[in-house]
Amino acid sequence: METIARDTYTIHDFGLSSGEILPEAAIAYVTRGKLAPDGRNAVLVTHGYTSGHQMIEPDGGSAEGSWTTLVGPGAPIDTERNFVVCSNMLGSSFGSTNAASTDPRTGRRYGSRFPKISLTDIVTAQHRLLQHLGVKHLRAVVGPSYGGFQTFQWAVTFPDFLDAAVPVVSAPRARLNMTADTVARFQRDPNWNGGDYYDTPGGMTATMVALRMETLGRYGMTDEAAIRRAAEQWAAVFDANSLLILGHAAEAYDVTADLHRIRVPVLYVLSRTDALFPPTRAPEVMEALNKAGVDATYFEIDSDKGHLASGADAAKWAPALRSFMRRVGVAA
Repeated sequence: METIARDTYTIHDFGLSSGEILPEAAIAYVTRGKLAPDGRNAVLVTHGYTSGHQMIEPDGGSAEGSWTTLVGPGAPIDTERNFVVCSNMLGSSFGSTNAASTDPRTGRRYGSRFPKISLTDIVTAQHRLLQHLGVKHLRAVVGPSYGGFQTFQWAVTFPDFLDAAVPVVSAPRARLNMTADTVARFQRDPNWNGGDYYDTPGGMTATMVALRMETLGRYGMTDEAAIRRAAEQWAAVFDANSLLILGHAAEAYDVTADLHRIRVPVLYVLSRTDALFPPTRAPEVMEALNKAGVDATYFEIDSDKGHLASGADAAKWAPALRSFMRRVGVAA
């Protein structure tokens, strides 16, 4: 029977790329499968901007939809052969340290005082978690959207720690305005208080529901009742400050000048109908990867699900993922 575990690992005195120190950096995570004695059969799955590590759990879901078609016994990311790890990003809202967490130095929530973090900080915290778990080497890093940012960042920051990279509905730089409109929207909410809203009755729930409904519409969802239901569930658990923390990190993210550091095969996957990372970006990205000497392959998901295609239409690209994993030795 497959082994599934959920836990949290806390890194003490975690140094950020800004020079600041987080006294405690808790990272929530889920694992599926068993780690081999040599610690070299692990696959890291990275999640999107507003989702979390539940994306690989059986019957789990996320902004991208459940990835259980892609992760599980006999799946392209086979949990009978691989030890699969998915961790909630530092700064996110599903159990990892973020602005809603208590600063042990003050006994108060961080709120607006939470330090700026980078994609490098996020993947470095994941690296520390993997070391804690006994992982010596990754067979692959795979992730959609913001998870694709992490995948590219992994490949340039820890190029010798992985054998393959699969960034999905993503790119080596964001080219997205992630925060300006959100900040303006938050400032119009009387409860915002510059990000220190935690003691305000009602908090930011109404604004977060409205924002989420708009986002899911852009992602390709069309059922209004389903959109509202999903938005209300998400707003009940996702901290408003996390949108800004992760948004600022994404705006500063750009690894195009470092693609030459990638030493592993890359499967680059986009969705035919994705408005955020449209297939028109593929030629530019593939040319940059090829010029950097990267062994890169492109696959386009023939999906009407837009940015949600990686999970919502997982079956349409699962064969390409399985074939790639076999080619790089991750699957038999």
